[in-house]
Amino acid sequence: MTPLAVLRFDLDPTFSSPRGPALLLLLAFFCSFGFIRTSARLMRSPHVHWWPGSVRTDSGIHIHHLVWGIVLILASGFVAFATELQSPWGQITAVVFGIGAGFTLDEFALWLHLEDVYWAKEGRASLDAVVLATVFAIVVVLGIHPVGLGEPVSTLAAVGAVLMSCLLSGLTFLKGRYVLGVVALHLWPLGLWTTVRLAKPDSPWARRRYDREKLERARHRFRPDRPAAKRRDKLLDLLGGAPSAE
Repeated sequence: MTPLAVLRFDLDPTFSSPRGPALLLLLAFFCSFGFIRTSARLMRSPHVHWWPGSVRTDSGIHIHHLVWGIVLILASGFVAFATELQSPWGQITAVVFGIGAGFTLDEFALWLHLEDVYWAKEGRASLDAVVLATVFAIVVVLGIHPVGLGEPVSTLAAVGAVLMSCLLSGLTFLKGRYVLGVVALHLWPLGLWTTVRLAKPDSPWARRRYDREKLERARHRFRPDRPAAKRRDKLLDLLGGAPSAE
């Protein structure tokens, strides 16, 4: 079986198929992230004075939008687990969860560093988290099965395929290739290819297993001035805004 053979996409226009709510969640996630990131960029711009700005209490506390996102995620998640939702409530709950996820992951760097690094260089972690979540959600929505599980197989073969995918995905994550790690859960040949490639120099794998010579090779391979890195930075600047100058 080829990797393309594991792709099954059976969503219908009414979103009533099993993956229909997942598609709505993904769309809501895109829209909420796009809206809140655009809002933040407008607040940052000195040319847009009419935009309402941040939410602050009378005591001066700045309520970040991740707070509203966490509330939406908790509320929709509790409702989904505690009740047997029928259409259209299941779809509505998925939309609410997607909106909350967009608000929350847009400020992923803040709850990772426990300080306001939204426009700092460290704030790029938020965009990385959004990309990672998007790739995972797309894989789920498309219904891509791990290679080897797309047709009836023995229990032993199924367990072996899952273990291989998890192992190679874990190694890919340890090498700092997070997006590829998500995809490797379903396409283990990609994980196998990544495990024989150089790890990123700041990854756990490189820090623990590379000697000085190999670490220098990794730093040269992933240097920030290489064309691919510059294209990635420009794309992230376009998507989320450029970090503030140090």
